[in-house]
Amino acid sequence: MTNSAEPVPVQRALLSVSDKTDLVEFAKGLADLGIEILSTGGTRSVLEEAGLTVIDVSDYTGSGEMMDGRVKTLHPKLHAGLLARRDHEGDMAELKELGWDTVDLVAVNLYPFEEKAIEGRLGINEATAFIDIGGPTMLRAAAKNHKGVVVVPDPSFYAGVLEALREGDEVAVPLALSRRLASEVFRRTALYDGAVSSYLQELIGKEEEGEEAGGEEGTPFGTILLPRLERVEVLRYGENPHQKAAFYRDPFRQGPNLADAEQLGGKQLSFNNIIDLESAMGIPLDFDDPACALIKHTNPCGAGTGGDLIEAYENALATDPISAFGGLAGFNRPVDKSLAEKLVERFWEAIIAPGFSEDALEVLRAKKNLRIMRYDENSGRDLTGAFDYKRVYGGLLVQEVDSGRVPMKEAKVVTKRQPTGEELAALEFGWRVVKWVKSNAIVYAAADRTLGVGAGQMSRVDSAQLAVKKAETAGLSLEGCAMASDAFFPFRDAVDAAAEAGVMAIVEPGGSIRDEEVIGAADEQDIAMLFTGMRHFRH
Repeated sequence: MTNSAEPVPVQRALLSVSDKTDLVEFAKGLADLGIEILSTGGTRSVLEEAGLTVIDVSDYTGSGEMMDGRVKTLHPKLHAGLLARRDHEGDMAELKELGWDTVDLVAVNLYPFEEKAIEGRLGINEATAFIDIGGPTMLRAAAKNHKGVVVVPDPSFYAGVLEALREGDEVAVPLALSRRLASEVFRRTALYDGAVSSYLQELIGKEEEGEEAGGEEGTPFGTILLPRLERVEVLRYGENPHQKAAFYRDPFRQGPNLADAEQLGGKQLSFNNIIDLESAMGIPLDFDDPACALIKHTNPCGAGTGGDLIEAYENALATDPISAFGGLAGFNRPVDKSLAEKLVERFWEAIIAPGFSEDALEVLRAKKNLRIMRYDENSGRDLTGAFDYKRVYGGLLVQEVDSGRVPMKEAKVVTKRQPTGEELAALEFGWRVVKWVKSNAIVYAAADRTLGVGAGQMSRVDSAQLAVKKAETAGLSLEGCAMASDAFFPFRDAVDAAAEAGVMAIVEPGGSIRDEEVIGAADEQDIAMLFTGMRHFRH
């Protein structure tokens, strides 16, 4: 019998890993301590090539591998050696009667299901080949019996385990370390199972649930949602100082990825900074030309394009320089020194771009609290397939990210007057920006910039009038500009407000029971109007 606080002695280890990082060094360390090593397949071959003495698991159990290796570690001798309670007389007596030994350390990592199946977007038959059975079984058995077995689920733990084994008077690991490793195992196997379940649910949903959901192409949403999110950091607080908060990342996120952005300067990001950075990053990525977005409380207070980033920045800033104070600036090209010198003339909470020159960083870092964020410019711009999560009391809403785009050349002209080429360019710009504005959303735009933004009003005409007021405050003329509305006009009043401001072209989804009335109002004012058939609510 052993005391529950005693360390965990190690005499025999089982090594069976898919990730061979630092494997030989770890095994040599174990062997130098007199620990017997059992192994399988590729792991055994690597160790034997390194000159280590290894006992093949098949020889140890007396049972060869079966079904092309699908069954090799699932054997009573191994699992009895893992699960036997060292402080339980009955367990140990039974083990002795069978002539079996304990297995005191297990180093196993799992088949790379995420790397192979999820990132490779394999079909259901191919994906199941990468579902590990023996690995999780051994890990869980060892972790359950962590008072007697040390479990090592990843190469990053090798050095710490070896150090612990070498430190004491006996070859053993402190129980506290064994418990931490056991906890890590259950965290990892839960994430692994969640990844497998979520991916298979997604595949099954796409293949089988189309008819049930009333659709022809199926649905990407399974009947059970098990999102895998890994904590990036604990934040100072949430939206307000009395709220605790943390930031998590989705490791399977493909395309633009804010969670993997690198901070190059400034103080820790806040909860609100991170929310705002999504728009600061996303709006410029919607444009091919050099683009800038200036964000305040999740809404763009200005967006612009230009021949270079300086021109784009100046076009964006002109929309609402007052609201931009203390906001965030986002770009779709690397920031150079000239732009950095302009940026530091004003107060910004954060700046995000796909890169910064060294001299630009020197200028920006002079503002010690300015958060400087660099995202991976090679991550692409495609949001298709990404999910957006919104929590409500007692539930979770999941939807695809709004990656929809309707080019103006594909929109339907519903008025007597056709838009000019310049008006089409302005409509295109406004339509790309308006989907990032909180509903009800109105954007007045030229071909390369926003001129007025009306966000989050309960009435669409209020948003239209607010955007006019913003333009007037900034000293901008709306004469001849375009107007974009994220949803249809329920009444003609917003069209009348636009006409009074000087708007000459409008783009909106259409679909109101009063469409004819709205189109008639546009015709009365000689305004060109286009319907896209696509709404862009953003709540």
